[in-house]
This record gives sequence, structure tokens and C-alpha cells, in this order.
Amino acid sequence: MNSFSQPASWLHLDWVLVVVVAWLLVGVAGVAALRRFRFVAVVLFPVGALFSVVLMAVGIGAAFATPEVAVLPLGLPQLPFHLRLDSLSAFFLILIGGVSAGVSTFAAGYFRRGEGTPPGLICLEYHVFLASIAMLVMADDAYVFMVMWETMAFSSFFLVLANHRMPEIRQAAYLYVLVAHIGALGILLCFGVLQAGTGDYTFANMRAQQLSPFWGSAAFVLALFGFGAKAGVLPLHAWLPEAHPAAPSPFSALMSGVMLKIALYGILRVSFDLLQTRIWWWGVLLMAVGLASALFGVVFSTVQVEMKRLLAYSSIENIGLICTGFGLSLLFSAYGMQALSALALTAAMYHMIGHAFFKSLLFCSTGAVMHATGERSLGKLGGLMRTMPWVAWPTLVGVLACAGLPPFGGFVAEWLLLQSFLFTTGLPSPSLDMLLPVMAALVALIAALSAYTMVKYFGVVFLGQPREEKLKDAHDAGPWERGGMLWLVGGCVVLGLLPNQVIALISPVTQRLVQAGMSQNAAASGWLLVPVGVERASYAPVIFLLGVLVSMGLAFVMVRKLYHGRLRRVPPWDCGHPWQTARMQDTAEGFGQPIRQIFEPIFRMQRQLPTAFDERPTYAVTVEDPLWHWLYLPVARLVDKVSKLVGLLQQGRIAVYLMYSFATLIVLLLLVKR
Repeated sequence: MNSFSQPASWLHLDWVLVVVVAWLLVGVAGVAALRRFRFVAVVLFPVGALFSVVLMAVGIGAAFATPEVAVLPLGLPQLPFHLRLDSLSAFFLILIGGVSAGVSTFAAGYFRRGEGTPPGLICLEYHVFLASIAMLVMADDAYVFMVMWETMAFSSFFLVLANHRMPEIRQAAYLYVLVAHIGALGILLCFGVLQAGTGDYTFANMRAQQLSPFWGSAAFVLALFGFGAKAGVLPLHAWLPEAHPAAPSPFSALMSGVMLKIALYGILRVSFDLLQTRIWWWGVLLMAVGLASALFGVVFSTVQVEMKRLLAYSSIENIGLICTGFGLSLLFSAYGMQALSALALTAAMYHMIGHAFFKSLLFCSTGAVMHATGERSLGKLGGLMRTMPWVAWPTLVGVLACAGLPPFGGFVAEWLLLQSFLFTTGLPSPSLDMLLPVMAALVALIAALSAYTMVKYFGVVFLGQPREEKLKDAHDAGPWERGGMLWLVGGCVVLGLLPNQVIALISPVTQRLVQAGMSQNAAASGWLLVPVGVERASYAPVIFLLGVLVSMGLAFVMVRKLYHGRLRRVPPWDCGHPWQTARMQDTAEGFGQPIRQIFEPIFRMQRQLPTAFDERPTYAVTVEDPLWHWLYLPVARLVDKVSKLVGLLQQGRIAVYLMYSFATLIVLLLLVKR
């Protein structure tokens, strides 16, 4: 059905197209007002946020509707745009709209005059990026998918390059676009396998193909490589810790909160929708890649001393956990255990939307701190809760959600994932029955290290005493920035307190992809979250929150009533020192030192030691990614050598080129048969 065939009855797909066109018009208006900073900031970005809310509302409505399709008269001759809005697309539209509404509102107060790219051009790139990802999740053929994929890649490239005057930012942007295009080659090859030689690249044709195990496995591995490069899974992660710190904070929030999820959308679409077969080792491979990425990311995040790099490595960890849930769901589905497959997939998708909100919130709060202090190094911050309370309290919510603590969405997702691992005893393979508990233990270790990292992040930045004198003059976030962060805080709270309602949005997706869902349990359990049966496990977030609040209230009342007037305030014990300064409190390096020592074989460390006895003692440790030196630099050197060899062919002399032509002609005459 063409969505334009019924103009009197607007469908959800029509409204999505309206939002896409509106975003593009907002971007064009930004170009028209290229350097009118005030107009772009307080008019165009809020208007874009308003349309993001509309997109989220449309996605919620489409989640429970029947799939809608449309063929747009765009593109090339005989290659129109095929679009499809189903439950999976609707879920990602909710994610895109919900997160971008908060980030766009924050961006309205974030930008400053004279920072890199003109504000109107930033507005265009920003809204083209949003429009492309909204169209991408509705793509129903390989052509429109790749057009929108490349549009997303190039628009995000220019967003990373916003402060292009700095050489390290240009280097990070070029690394990002290089890895993105290497991944795009894998995606193109994957679609080539999925169409099975029919020449029809629509997704409907790909769903109709019954590929052999060999070609199905080839398509799965190519999809994992292509989309994994964009998602930042090991060992294709190198661009992520470079690009996120280079981009302005609102774009870092969108890249981590939204763009990485679009890559995961590609893995979901290919593995669970376009491929009609499931093989058990696909799930094991995806779990192995996910757990390796998660452990690598969380260990490296614990030792970072720069805020945005810490959050970037934390994103690698969270993407790894989501891929682990996907792999477990694939494994269950391959053995026909559809209910458990739906549970694992629900956990992964819950973590996906939870990470989108809390990581976007943390990147936004980091941007506010950087603007207020001019610092991004953890070693130069501290005590900001006193001067920046409007940034500190939303950051605390994001930190608790990222650490996986109740009553926020991060806990619900990780708890559901662990429950999925605990119900694996019925697998027909004894070796897998032995392996999966080890993986569950790794998930628990990763969750604990993530909480450790978040304690370090919040404690070093906001607690204690200021490490620099200028921090006492740090200004709090403005109204637009506060509004954007509070919107994202609301998302974290809703995901934590209303898990059954969120699962009701996810269930149509799992019903479509694995033919099972958790909506029936969610509807029957009221305020309890019940993965399989109430006798096995349950969680009541609202009751938990009420219990915490009541306990805190009782403790306050008892202290006031029973001990009022019998307390005296004295300085804390300070190890015999007569005063305390900022130099006496724990540092980011000190916080990460135990992890650095335990996992020392993972790191590549450069130590700076005093070279002479009488000089000022200095000691510094730089932690580097070993894969950069073991994999990326050797490949770069090999490419450089091959390029120099090929460059020898280009001499710049016409006589040499004529000799090449003559030699080629002679060879062809000798080899070609008459």
C-alpha cells in the first residue's frame, strides 16, 4: 500500500515523513541564517526538539499498529525508495525522538559564538543527521538503506569536524569516516548475499530467500563486521574514543545515544528479520564479541583521566552488553526456546533505550562542565556540586543509571539479562550449559566495574574540594541546558519505574522477530516485573523506591527526635594533618590504579620516571590501547608501503605511459585466444 494513496486518512508513516521534511526545512533555515547565532540557538533547535517529540509520539502509536509500507518516487529510475514502518522501526523511532528532544533542547543553550563551524551550518548538519537516521530505520530496500547510511555517516563526519581548526579533531574525524566506510563495504556485501542472485534488493525479496547454512553464515558475519564497525565492537572500536571527545558534546550525546543504536538496528534487522535461518554458533560468536568488547571497554574506562574518553569507553562496554543479549537470544532461538529468546532480546533492547538516555545525559552534563570550567581533565576538576548543582544532580541520576543501580532503567536491563543467563540449564549442549554461567559471571564483573567507573567519574568531578582556583567561579547550566538534561532525567526515571509499560512497547518487536514476548507476564503482574514466573524471580521498582524513601525519612526523624541537641560538629579525623587541601583527596589516577595493576597485561603503558637524582621528581603513566599498535598501525604501514609501490607507476612522463600501453597491448595479444 502506498502511504499517499489515502490522503484523507493519515498513517503513522506519513507523520514520520512530515517530521523528516520539517527537520530538513529547519536545517535549510539554519543555512539561510548562517551566522545569526541567537536565532539558530533559541528558535531553530527548540523547533527541532518539538518535532522530535512528535516523532516519539508517532513511534509509540506505530508500535502497536500493523506494518505500513510506501513507495516514494525518489531515487534513480527503476529504483524508487521502498519504506516500511513496522514494530522494530517504531521502537527505534521512539528512541530517536525521545533522546533527540532532550539533546536538541540542551543544544539550544550549549553553543557559543565563534566556536568552529558557523551555527547555521551546524544546524543543517545536525538535522540532516536526524532525518537520515529516521529514514534509515524505515528503509525497505538496500538502495535507500545505503543512501541513508552514507548520509548519516557524512553528516556525522562534519559534526565531529565542527571545531576543524584543531589538527587532532581533523585526525579523529578522518579515522571515523575511514572505519565507517570500511564497515559500509561489509554491509554492501551482506546485502549482495541476501538477495541470492535474484537482482531484487528489496527487503521483502530477501525475507523470501532460503539461504543455505554457508551463505546464511556469510551474510551474518558480513553484517556483524559492517554494522559492528559503526557500533564500535572489538576490534573495530578505535574510532570511538577519538571521535566522541572531538565532537561538541550535543553531537557526542547523539552519536553515543542514537547512532551506535542504529548500527545495532542493522544487526537486528539482518539477523532476526531478513535471515530466515538461525544457527547456534552465531549466538556464541555474538556473545563472545559482545563480552570481549564490554570487558575491554569497562576496564579502559576505569583508567581514563579525560571525561569524554571515559564515557566513550563506557559506551563500548554498554554496546558489548547489548550484543551479548542479542547473541543469547539467537542461541535460544536456534534451539527453539522462543520464550527465553524473547526474554534475552527484551533485556538487550531495554538496555539499548536505557543507554540512549543515560549516556546522552552524561555527555550533555560533561559539555556543561567543560563550558563552565574550560577543563576536560578529571585531574583538574572537583567540588563542582557547590557551584553547579543543576548539573550535578542530573548527572547523579545518569551515573546511577549507568552503574546499573535501582530504581533506574540500567538496573532493569542488566537484571533481565542476568535472569536470561540463569534460565539456560535446558540447553541441549552440555558444553554450552557449562560455558554460559561463566559468561554470566563476566556480565556481573562488568556491571561491578561499571559502577566503580561511575563512582570515580562523579566523585572526582563533583565531590571534594576544587583542584583549581578558577573552579570556584564556575557557572551553572543555563535554562535551555537544564531543560534538556531534565528531559533525559525523566527518561531514565520512567524506564526505571515503569518497566512493564516499556516491555509492552518492546513485546511487538520480539513477537515479530522471535515469535514470543513478555507482554502477557507484564500485563498479569501489575507493578511486579516478572521475567518467567513470580516463583522464580520478581522485582518491584516502585515498592523499592518507596522503601528507600520511607527508610530515609525514618532515619531523619529518629536522628532529629532522639539525638537532637546531643550532637556536636567537629572536623573529621585527618590522619594527624592540621589542615586538608585538594591535593590530599583521591585523584582520577589513584582511583584507577588498582584496576590498572590487576589488568596490567591488557594495557600498553608508558611510564615517565625521573632521569636524575637532583631534578624535580616526576612520575606519569600513559595508558594506550594495545590494539592500536598491534593491529591498526601495522595495517597503516602496510597500506603506506603498497601505496608507494603503486605510486612508482606514476612517473609524470608521457613516454613511460606509452610504454605501459604498448606492453599491455603485447600481453593481451599473446594471451587472448583467437
